[in-house]
Amino acid sequence: MKQLLDRIPSFFKNFYFLSTLFFVVWLAFVDSNDLFLQTQLSNKKAELEEARQFYQDKIMQVKNDQAALNHNPDLLEKMAREKYLMKKPNEDLFIVVREDR
Repeated sequence: MKQLLDRIPSFFKNFYFLSTLFFVVWLAFVDSNDLFLQTQLSNKKAELEEARQFYQDKIMQVKNDQAALNHNPDLLEKMAREKYLMKKPNEDLFIVVREDR
């Protein structure tokens, strides 16, 4: 046993080295904010930032559509007729449904 302990360099027997090693292992694996949790949180943050960018793009698209509809009555009528199936009082509306075969 003594021979085995003599083979270990004195650097690894140093109190400060052992304390630092213990501290690093504690933070990396045992602490409530360990490396695994930090990795998961980082991935979740990336997903949320991606979703945020997606919704910001959608908001800009809706604002652009709104501005176009406010300034162009023909486009407003077209959208009302196509999307919401609105019609004028003296018109008949026929909806053709195509069946895929």
